[in-house]
Amino acid sequence: MIKIILLCDFGEEYGKSLLRGVTRYSKDHGPWAFCRMPAYFREHLGIDGILQWAREWGAHGIIGQFYHTEEILKFTRAGIPVLAQDFKERFTDIPNITGDYHAAGRMGAEYFLKKGFSHFAFYGFQHIVWSRERAEGFEERLQQAGHTVHYYEHNEGAPADIWYYKPSVLIQWLRSLPTPIALMACDDNQGHHITEAARHAGIRIPEDMAVLGVDNDEMVCNLSDPPLSSIGLDTEKSGYDAARVMEQMIHAGTFSGPDIVVRPTQVISRQSTDIFASQDKYIVSALKYIHDNLDKNLNVEQVLKEVPLSRRSLEKRFIQITGYPVYEYIYNQRIERFTQKLLETDMTIFEIAIDLGLSDSKNIARQFKQIKGVTPMEYRKKYMLAKQRATA
Repeated sequence: MIKIILLCDFGEEYGKSLLRGVTRYSKDHGPWAFCRMPAYFREHLGIDGILQWAREWGAHGIIGQFYHTEEILKFTRAGIPVLAQDFKERFTDIPNITGDYHAAGRMGAEYFLKKGFSHFAFYGFQHIVWSRERAEGFEERLQQAGHTVHYYEHNEGAPADIWYYKPSVLIQWLRSLPTPIALMACDDNQGHHITEAARHAGIRIPEDMAVLGVDNDEMVCNLSDPPLSSIGLDTEKSGYDAARVMEQMIHAGTFSGPDIVVRPTQVISRQSTDIFASQDKYIVSALKYIHDNLDKNLNVEQVLKEVPLSRRSLEKRFIQITGYPVYEYIYNQRIERFTQKLLETDMTIFEIAIDLGLSDSKNIARQFKQIKGVTPMEYRKKYMLAKQRATA
């Protein structure tokens, strides 16, 4: 039986999702035994104490969060393979559970661009890889669209006090931003901090500031007032892949292997971004109508009936605001809605198509593959969730 130590933060959705993936692999290929050690055991027992426990227990490997290479070397010198979650920086000599952080930043930027924003901000940490690279991806996409980004970044890994409940530099920064503004936070915790700080600053969300987090931690997102929109990740799949890499290292007697990359899947929209930012009231009306009626097999002619514009004028102004023709925008949003249902429900492809007001499931499946590069079922399998999915 393989014995694995899990030295992680199990209190947040990211850690829980990784754990679900690891345990799923153990059920498929085990049995395995686990010793769960909360992250604070690094300080409570010390790395030497954890290593002593690993030796006494006969651990075959460890998956966890580490501060620096020397901690990891103590395990590898003892013959124990290590998979590191890059909660600060990536390691070079062992496999990391890391992320396509640039892609998450680009996804956030694209989401806000489609809502018509022209002012943007990012809130995160300067010296943490997942925050820094999400900021880079966010800014790269916005620069391509001709926009700049306002930044507020901590120098340390976490705020030292409950600063968002009292006057602070952060609140001053929030008040200095142009409105309406689209703000992406490096994760859901920081997104929640922003919604709290904004409330104390008298800033309306989403009217003055739309806020987007990352991780889709439902508890944190729903603690926020208003509920926080967030970018979902394929974390559980990555936990499954991490367990596979760990088993390969154990059987091969090696300490090297491929990095496991957690990828963004889609934006889960909640009230914190429920707005379309444009001075053009007709385009705002058109956007709202589109999003309210995506389940009705919408077409451009129906949108035209909602605004006093010619088709040519609507198309020109719509492209200026969103970057897309009306039909293409509807097409893309329909696929995103389809994707969300694909990942969050057990519905078959046919059932999802019917739910979106579409009678031709084969056509929507073909459109899906044109945008995503794989069939709906391949996509569902790639980004599997905790429970078994029904087959279409």
